[in-house]
Amino acid sequence: MNIKDNLTQIQQQIAIACQNTERAPNAVQLLAVSKTKSAEMVMQAYQAGQRHFGENYVQEAVDKVSQLSHLSDICWHFIGPIQSNKTRLIAENFAWVHSVDRIKIATRLNDQRSAQDTPLNICLQVNISGEQAKSGATLDELNALAAYVNNCQHLTLRGLMAIPQKQAPISVFNHMHQLFTDLKKSYPTIDTLSMGMTNDMDAAIAAGSTMVRIGTAIFGSRD
Repeated sequence: MNIKDNLTQIQQQIAIACQNTERAPNAVQLLAVSKTKSAEMVMQAYQAGQRHFGENYVQEAVDKVSQLSHLSDICWHFIGPIQSNKTRLIAENFAWVHSVDRIKIATRLNDQRSAQDTPLNICLQVNISGEQAKSGATLDELNALAAYVNNCQHLTLRGLMAIPQKQAPISVFNHMHQLFTDLKKSYPTIDTLSMGMTNDMDAAIAAGSTMVRIGTAIFGSRD
């Protein structure tokens, strides 16, 4: 397992995918998904130049945040489902949250974010495939949720996140991009479409994703 080589390969894949759709090579940011991986593996990726890391499990992530707190420019993103009893830890330890899908969670994150910290960057998770077992706001809930987060003092609305169903048609990715484009017209802080993982990165980039969440291709299979 050579994390540095894997990162280089993924960055090349991103650059090629951008080139194929006539997008700038720096139009898509790589978020390294480090869930279940050790702080030592995160450190290897950091030493290879990676700065943005995504975590799904709160307590595991908080342990890594603590172990690597000496790295002043590392940026932690929470990307997993959010339980109400874990919002304080998320608000205190992360710079980004990609999985806000209801007003109750937004309220708790806003109330629990310290006024001394910069506002928490928020992406709204959309259940774009309408899967009952999957987290995410419905299309009918999205506008009200965006308006609410936009008015929260300690949150900054940055964009949308989605986990389309496996082998989703390109129309699903395009639909997400259209929702993103429509919201940008109302909220100038929106600049991030978090969409695309190891198996569907090319389709997501072709549809306009600005951030891809890659774990397996960097760190290997989940522990």
